[in-house]
Amino acid sequence: MRRLIVLLLVSTALVVVPNAAAQPAPVERAVGGCRVFPVDNWWNADVSGLPVHARSRQWLSHMSTDRDLHPDFGPSYGDGPAYGIPVTVVKPSHAKVRVRFDYADESDRVRYPLGKDTRVEGGRGSDGDKHTVVVDRGACKLYETWNTRTSGGRWVAGSGAVWSLRSNALRPDGWTSADAAGLPILPGLLRWAEVKAGRVDHAIRFTTDVTSRHHLWPARHDAGSRASQAFPPMGARFRLKAGFSTAGLSPATVAVVRAMKTYGLVLADNGSPWFFQGEQNRHWPERLIEELKGIPASAFVAVDTSSLRVSKNSAQVASH
Repeated sequence: MRRLIVLLLVSTALVVVPNAAAQPAPVERAVGGCRVFPVDNWWNADVSGLPVHARSRQWLSHMSTDRDLHPDFGPSYGDGPAYGIPVTVVKPSHAKVRVRFDYADESDRVRYPLGKDTRVEGGRGSDGDKHTVVVDRGACKLYETWNTRTSGGRWVAGSGAVWSLRSNALRPDGWTSADAAGLPILPGLLRWAEVKAGRVDHAIRFTTDVTSRHHLWPARHDAGSRASQAFPPMGARFRLKAGFSTAGLSPATVAVVRAMKTYGLVLADNGSPWFFQGEQNRHWPERLIEELKGIPASAFVAVDTSSLRVSKNSAQVASH
């Protein structure tokens, strides 16, 4: 009898199905071998069936919808490095350094894996945002900084934040990150590997110039100039209308358009209206960039994602 019980236990163990969130991501969806947050994370949520937000028209009326979208990445045509936000992947053994933050009270004051190999947005001499996005491929930990520079041989940044790519945990409410919305940057970047593979399964980060001094879950922070809630808040999500035609577009562009219809755009920072972000990568095709510039801002609506929330302190989403 004892032997039979053991055999039954072994048999049962063979059919256990691991948690899908713990499964390794396909190579085109991973960064440094790490899935970019669990599959049930808000960034990865399908919003194609969610209702239009009650303030959609109000928000859009303040968002320059008379223009087309602008991909804030792609070839530079010899004018400095390729456009986009660079992603640096490091080994677990990479040296970590102290960083002095301008906004230390809202930054994660730990050591960051920054060094000579760290790629800075626009280059270290840039007068732009100078974001860094660094993934520790061993711990699947994400480190991000804003306004990153060195002074006297030491690293300095405006703010910094750290996330576990295996967790849905959010920052404390009211805290910034390397983004005005207090959200991570990496999950909202278009990456060439996924676009080339035709499988973009997450929302895309974008900016606009005039925002509200409010934020929506899962955003944790805002940096707007208007008190009125008639202006778009950080964390607002916008979906491309399902009827937008992809006729004549390249397969890469169709993959991005599909993502905009399924996962949408996330308002994450103040900046030029309808600029959306991708990684710095010399392989971005010119045709893709030009076709993306033809998507009208007027083809978007704001989406109400409140029904997705499980907890105010988690980016986990409820199943629908």
